[in-house]
Amino acid sequence: MVVAAILERDGRMLIGQRRPGGSHALKWEFPGGKVEPGESAEAAIVRELREELAIEAVDVSEIHRYEYAYPGKRPLLLVFLRIASFTGEPANHAFARIAWARPSEFARYDFLDGDREFLTWLASGSAQKA
Repeated sequence: MVVAAILERDGRMLIGQRRPGGSHALKWEFPGGKVEPGESAEAAIVRELREELAIEAVDVSEIHRYEYAYPGKRPLLLVFLRIASFTGEPANHAFARIAWARPSEFARYDFLDGDREFLTWLASGSAQKA
């Protein structure tokens, strides 16, 4: 399972660009990562946000999930979690760069293929109902 944080501020969402040289280099994604054995999705996103952005997630709720398989790989369960509030100011500790972007601007960013279904769901307005 992989978790992704949806952090919102003033109509914008926080996204990060993967570093060069790694897997899916320079692709954009939502902060998050792999769930460790025995860890819940909520605990994993709190840990990942602490590690990647030095913030403390306070109010976490799942808003969407689905399976996605990259070519030649086993399917992953992707879980998207809305972070309604957090403490601290995001500091980049894991990405080439981070940005606050409006969903209407997401087409300008080269997102991970695994995030595309979520982006379509988000654009449909379903996130407002979640």
